[in-house]
Amino acid sequence: MSPQDQELVALFAGLDTPGVSDALDKLGLPGQCLGIMPLDNYRQVVVGPAFTVRYVSASTPPGTVGDFVDDVAEGDVVVIDNDGRTDCTVWGDIMTQYAGSQRIAATVIDGVCRDVSKALGDGYPLFTKGRFMRTGKDRVEVASVNQPVSIGQARVCARDIVVADANGVVIVPRDRAHEVAACARSIEAVEARIRALLDEGKSLREARAALGYHTLQRKG
Repeated sequence: MSPQDQELVALFAGLDTPGVSDALDKLGLPGQCLGIMPLDNYRQVVVGPAFTVRYVSASTPPGTVGDFVDDVAEGDVVVIDNDGRTDCTVWGDIMTQYAGSQRIAATVIDGVCRDVSKALGDGYPLFTKGRFMRTGKDRVEVASVNQPVSIGQARVCARDIVVADANGVVIVPRDRAHEVAACARSIEAVEARIRALLDEGKSLREARAALGYHTLQRKG
C-alpha cells in the first residue's frame, strides 16, 4: 500500500459505516452499496483502497475467472462487479485462502460467493448479495481490472476508499476522503454529546433538540 493510501485509510480509523454514510448524505455524495451484506456480524471495521474487477458473461472459449488476485496488494479491498448475478459465484475457498495469506483486507461482490465455511472459519471478511454453490467458471470471465464498476448501485473507481462492517459497505471517492472523514467525525462528536446528555437524565427529545440532531445529516 502506498504512503498516500495509508494516509487515506488512517483518516477513517475509529469510524464505522453509519457515520460515513451520514457524512456522504451531508455532503450530497452517493456511496452506499444497496443490497450488499456482510457474511458475518464482523466486530471490526474494514477500511482499504478498492481493487476493482468487472465480470461479464463468458465468451467462447471462456476466459479467466480469478487470476487477478495475484496483483492485489496487502491491505486492498477486492471489489467485484458481477452485475448482481446470483446464479453463479465468483469467489470460493481457494480465493479466500490466497487472499488471507496475502493479507488482502476483504472482498466485496455485487453477486454471490460460495465455500462460506472457509471464509467464516478463517475470519476473512466477505460482503456479498448472498451465497450460492454453482461455479462461475465457463459462465463468467474477467472483462476489466481497476476500471470503474458498480456495486449495489454505487460507483467504485480504483483506489477509492472502501469502508465495510456488520452494517454493510460504503464507498468514499478518493478525492473527497479528507472531507468525508472530517464530516463523519463532526457528526459522531455531536452524537456522542447526545449520548452523554441521555446519561445525565435528559429525555431523548431534549437531547436531540439541544444539539440539532434532526439536521445532522441534512445536505448543505
